Amino acid sequence: MTILDGKKVSNDIKNEIAEHVSAMVSKGEKVPHLAAVLVGSDGASMTYVNAKVKACEKIGFKSTLIELPEYTSEEELLETINKLNTDSDIDGFIVQLPLPEQIDEQKVLMAIDPDKDVDGFHPTNVGRMALDLPTFLPATPYGIMELLERYQVETSGKNVVVMGRSHIVGRPMSILMSQKRKAGDATVTVVHSRSKNLKEITLGADIIVAAIGISEFLTGDMVKEDVVVIDVGITRVPDQTKKNGYRLAGDVHFESVSKKASYITPVPGGVGPMTIAMLLKNTLLARERHG
Repeated sequence: MTILDGKKVSNDIKNEIAEHVSAMVSKGEKVPHLAAVLVGSDGASMTYVNAKVKACEKIGFKSTLIELPEYTSEEELLETINKLNTDSDIDGFIVQLPLPEQIDEQKVLMAIDPDKDVDGFHPTNVGRMALDLPTFLPATPYGIMELLERYQVETSGKNVVVMGRSHIVGRPMSILMSQKRKAGDATVTVVHSRSKNLKEITLGADIIVAAIGISEFLTGDMVKEDVVVIDVGITRVPDQTKKNGYRLAGDVHFESVSKKASYITPVPGGVGPMTIAMLLKNTLLARERHG
C-alpha cells in the first residue's frame, strides 16, 4: 500500500512555481498577485485563507487579504468584486465559501471575471473545462489529477466511482476523469448518499474518489483488493484521547480501507495541500495570460 502524499507533492509543485517566479523577478517581470476575500469569521474558512496567504509569501507571490464583516451586504461584496475585476495589478482572486446567508453565492460567483477566477467556479470556466478547452480547473479536482499523475497511477480504461455530486468536487472530477488526458480516460460512475446498490457499485471500482461529506462513510467491506482511494472529506470527530478533544477524519474509514488499497490519500495531508498548490498554479497561469 502506497500513501499518496499530498503534502510532499504540493511542496514539489510550490518549489517549481517558486523557481518560475524567481526567473520572472530576474527578468524584471511582474510577479503573480493573488487576492482572497473572506466574509465573516468562520474558523475553517479563516484557516484555509491564511494557509493560502502563507503559501503565496513562501513562493514569492504578492497576496492581498480582504476581510469583510459577517453583516456585509450582497451589494457591498459585489462592489468589492468589481474593484478586483478592474484592478490590473490583481491577476486572480477567490471569494472564500461558504458565504453568510444574506448573500447569494451564485450571484457572487457569476460576478467574478472568468479571466481572474482562479478557483475555476465561474460557469464560463466550468463550460470550458467540460469541452476540454484551456481554462482554470477547479483546484481540488485539479490537485487530485496531479497527484494521480505524479504517482503514475494507471487510470486509462479503469472503473472510477466518484462519491458526491457537488459543483466544487464531484461533478468536475467526473468530467476530468472521463476525458482523454494523462490522469483520465476512465469509465466514470457518479454516486451519492441516495444511490441504490451503493456497495455493489463501489465494490466494482478500481479507483474511488470519496467526496460525499459524511465522516468515515466508505468502509473496508465496500472496496475490493488493490483499489485506489482518494479521500476528499475532512471533518472534526470528537475524540477524548486528543488534547483538543477531536481528531480529523475523512469520508473514508482509513483503518479498514487502507488494508485493501494499493494507493490511498491520508487525512490530513492528502488532498488538502494539493488544493492550495493548484490554486497557486492557476494564479501563475492567470499572470502569464495577462501578459
